[in-house]
Amino acid sequence: MTRDAAIARATETFDSGAFLALLREAVAYPTESQAPGQEAALHAYLDSYITPLVTRLGFAVPKKFDNPDGVHGPFLIAERHEGPDLPTVLIYGHGDTVRGYPEQWREGLGPWEIVVEGDRWYGRGTADNKGQHIINLAALEQVIAARDGRLGFNVKLLIEMGEESGSPGLRPFCRAQAEALRSDVLIASDGPRLSAERPTLFLGSRGAYNFELSLNLREGPHHSGNWGGLLRNPGTVLASAIASMVDARGSIRVDALRPPPIPEGVRAALRDIRVGEDPTAPTIDADWGEPGLSPAERVFAWNTLEVLAFKTGDPDGPLNAVPPHAKATLQLRFVVGTDWENLIANIRAHLDANGFPMIEVKPARASEVFHATRLPVEDPWVDWALESMTASAGKKPALLPNLGGSLPNDAFSEILGLPTLWVPHSYPACRQHGPDEHMLASSTREGLAIMAGLFWDLGEAGPDILRRRQARA
Repeated sequence: MTRDAAIARATETFDSGAFLALLREAVAYPTESQAPGQEAALHAYLDSYITPLVTRLGFAVPKKFDNPDGVHGPFLIAERHEGPDLPTVLIYGHGDTVRGYPEQWREGLGPWEIVVEGDRWYGRGTADNKGQHIINLAALEQVIAARDGRLGFNVKLLIEMGEESGSPGLRPFCRAQAEALRSDVLIASDGPRLSAERPTLFLGSRGAYNFELSLNLREGPHHSGNWGGLLRNPGTVLASAIASMVDARGSIRVDALRPPPIPEGVRAALRDIRVGEDPTAPTIDADWGEPGLSPAERVFAWNTLEVLAFKTGDPDGPLNAVPPHAKATLQLRFVVGTDWENLIANIRAHLDANGFPMIEVKPARASEVFHATRLPVEDPWVDWALESMTASAGKKPALLPNLGGSLPNDAFSEILGLPTLWVPHSYPACRQHGPDEHMLASSTREGLAIMAGLFWDLGEAGPDILRRRQARA
């Protein structure tokens, strides 16, 4: 068979309804990793759904592992081995979802049953992430058939069941299973496309570090008429401290929290990227963010310091009193090259130097630090993937050096040492963490074609790409 025939087989699974039936079965598992008492559903998704699916694709019987933290959802590893001299791709996905919240969905919709309305397929996990990794597995199955049972590369599959809880245990699991997960490249799908119409490739993600600023000056509030002007107001002090860190247009004022200069390859990749043009997107504030940067550079190539929450006094019942304390939670979204390991120490030094030694700074409670990762845009895998996606979709994909949000990509890029290629199949308005989550049928069909093309091309060009990367090393 040919490449075109493999893509035709993949899109036929959509046209025939076979893919929709496969997805309906997956969505029916209430795999809410954030809700207590869902352990049985988390295990059942791996045992009763993923295991039969991948064994049908010629994988050895998968192995299931308890989470290293002893609390959260399990992991599954499956392998399809064709030869020791062939490239090995690692495919990743997560089968857990956020809470279903059925009472919040629009009438006629619900989290655990797919409802089709035109181009929208509603159901929890359709966009995040069941629909995405099932697209990849369905495309892989059709390429296996089109190539007469041999892909021309090896496949390893990792499915986790705790991503929506912050991927607890993923990093120690990857360290412990580094040999079992040893591969040459990660090809996975999560997050949204740049827009519904434009296929997207991203190579990593921005990091995220949440921290708290707090100021506790005295016991109890004091009358603002009798004591105003005499007692330091913690809300005013804390607001002033934050203003010393980020200015009135959102530009970071602390050098230690700013990123290194944007690499020219990253600037070049972002020149044709337009953000906020989706009809459902909020209107971008043109005068917000770092001066001199394009909107794409601000979200994909720069750091942002956000105030997530601020509290002083009683916002719901204000008193005519000077409050005793104030607290704020901030977040630094950061790109590769930022000194995030010393973030707390650097903020401490800044506060002390600017007259705020009384403010306490500490990591936010139970906050997971997401590392910033980015495969260099010059890597041979990148041009290969872009050429393949263009050939399959018939249009130029968007190349994002990294996602604006955060993923546990460092588990793959740093711990396992893999180049990482992410091909998302959802879109910005998919409502992945809210009620009425959905995926688009049109993007799903196109995603099946794109992934079938990628897997076909990997079987053709994989060994050559490895040789080119070795020559560059």
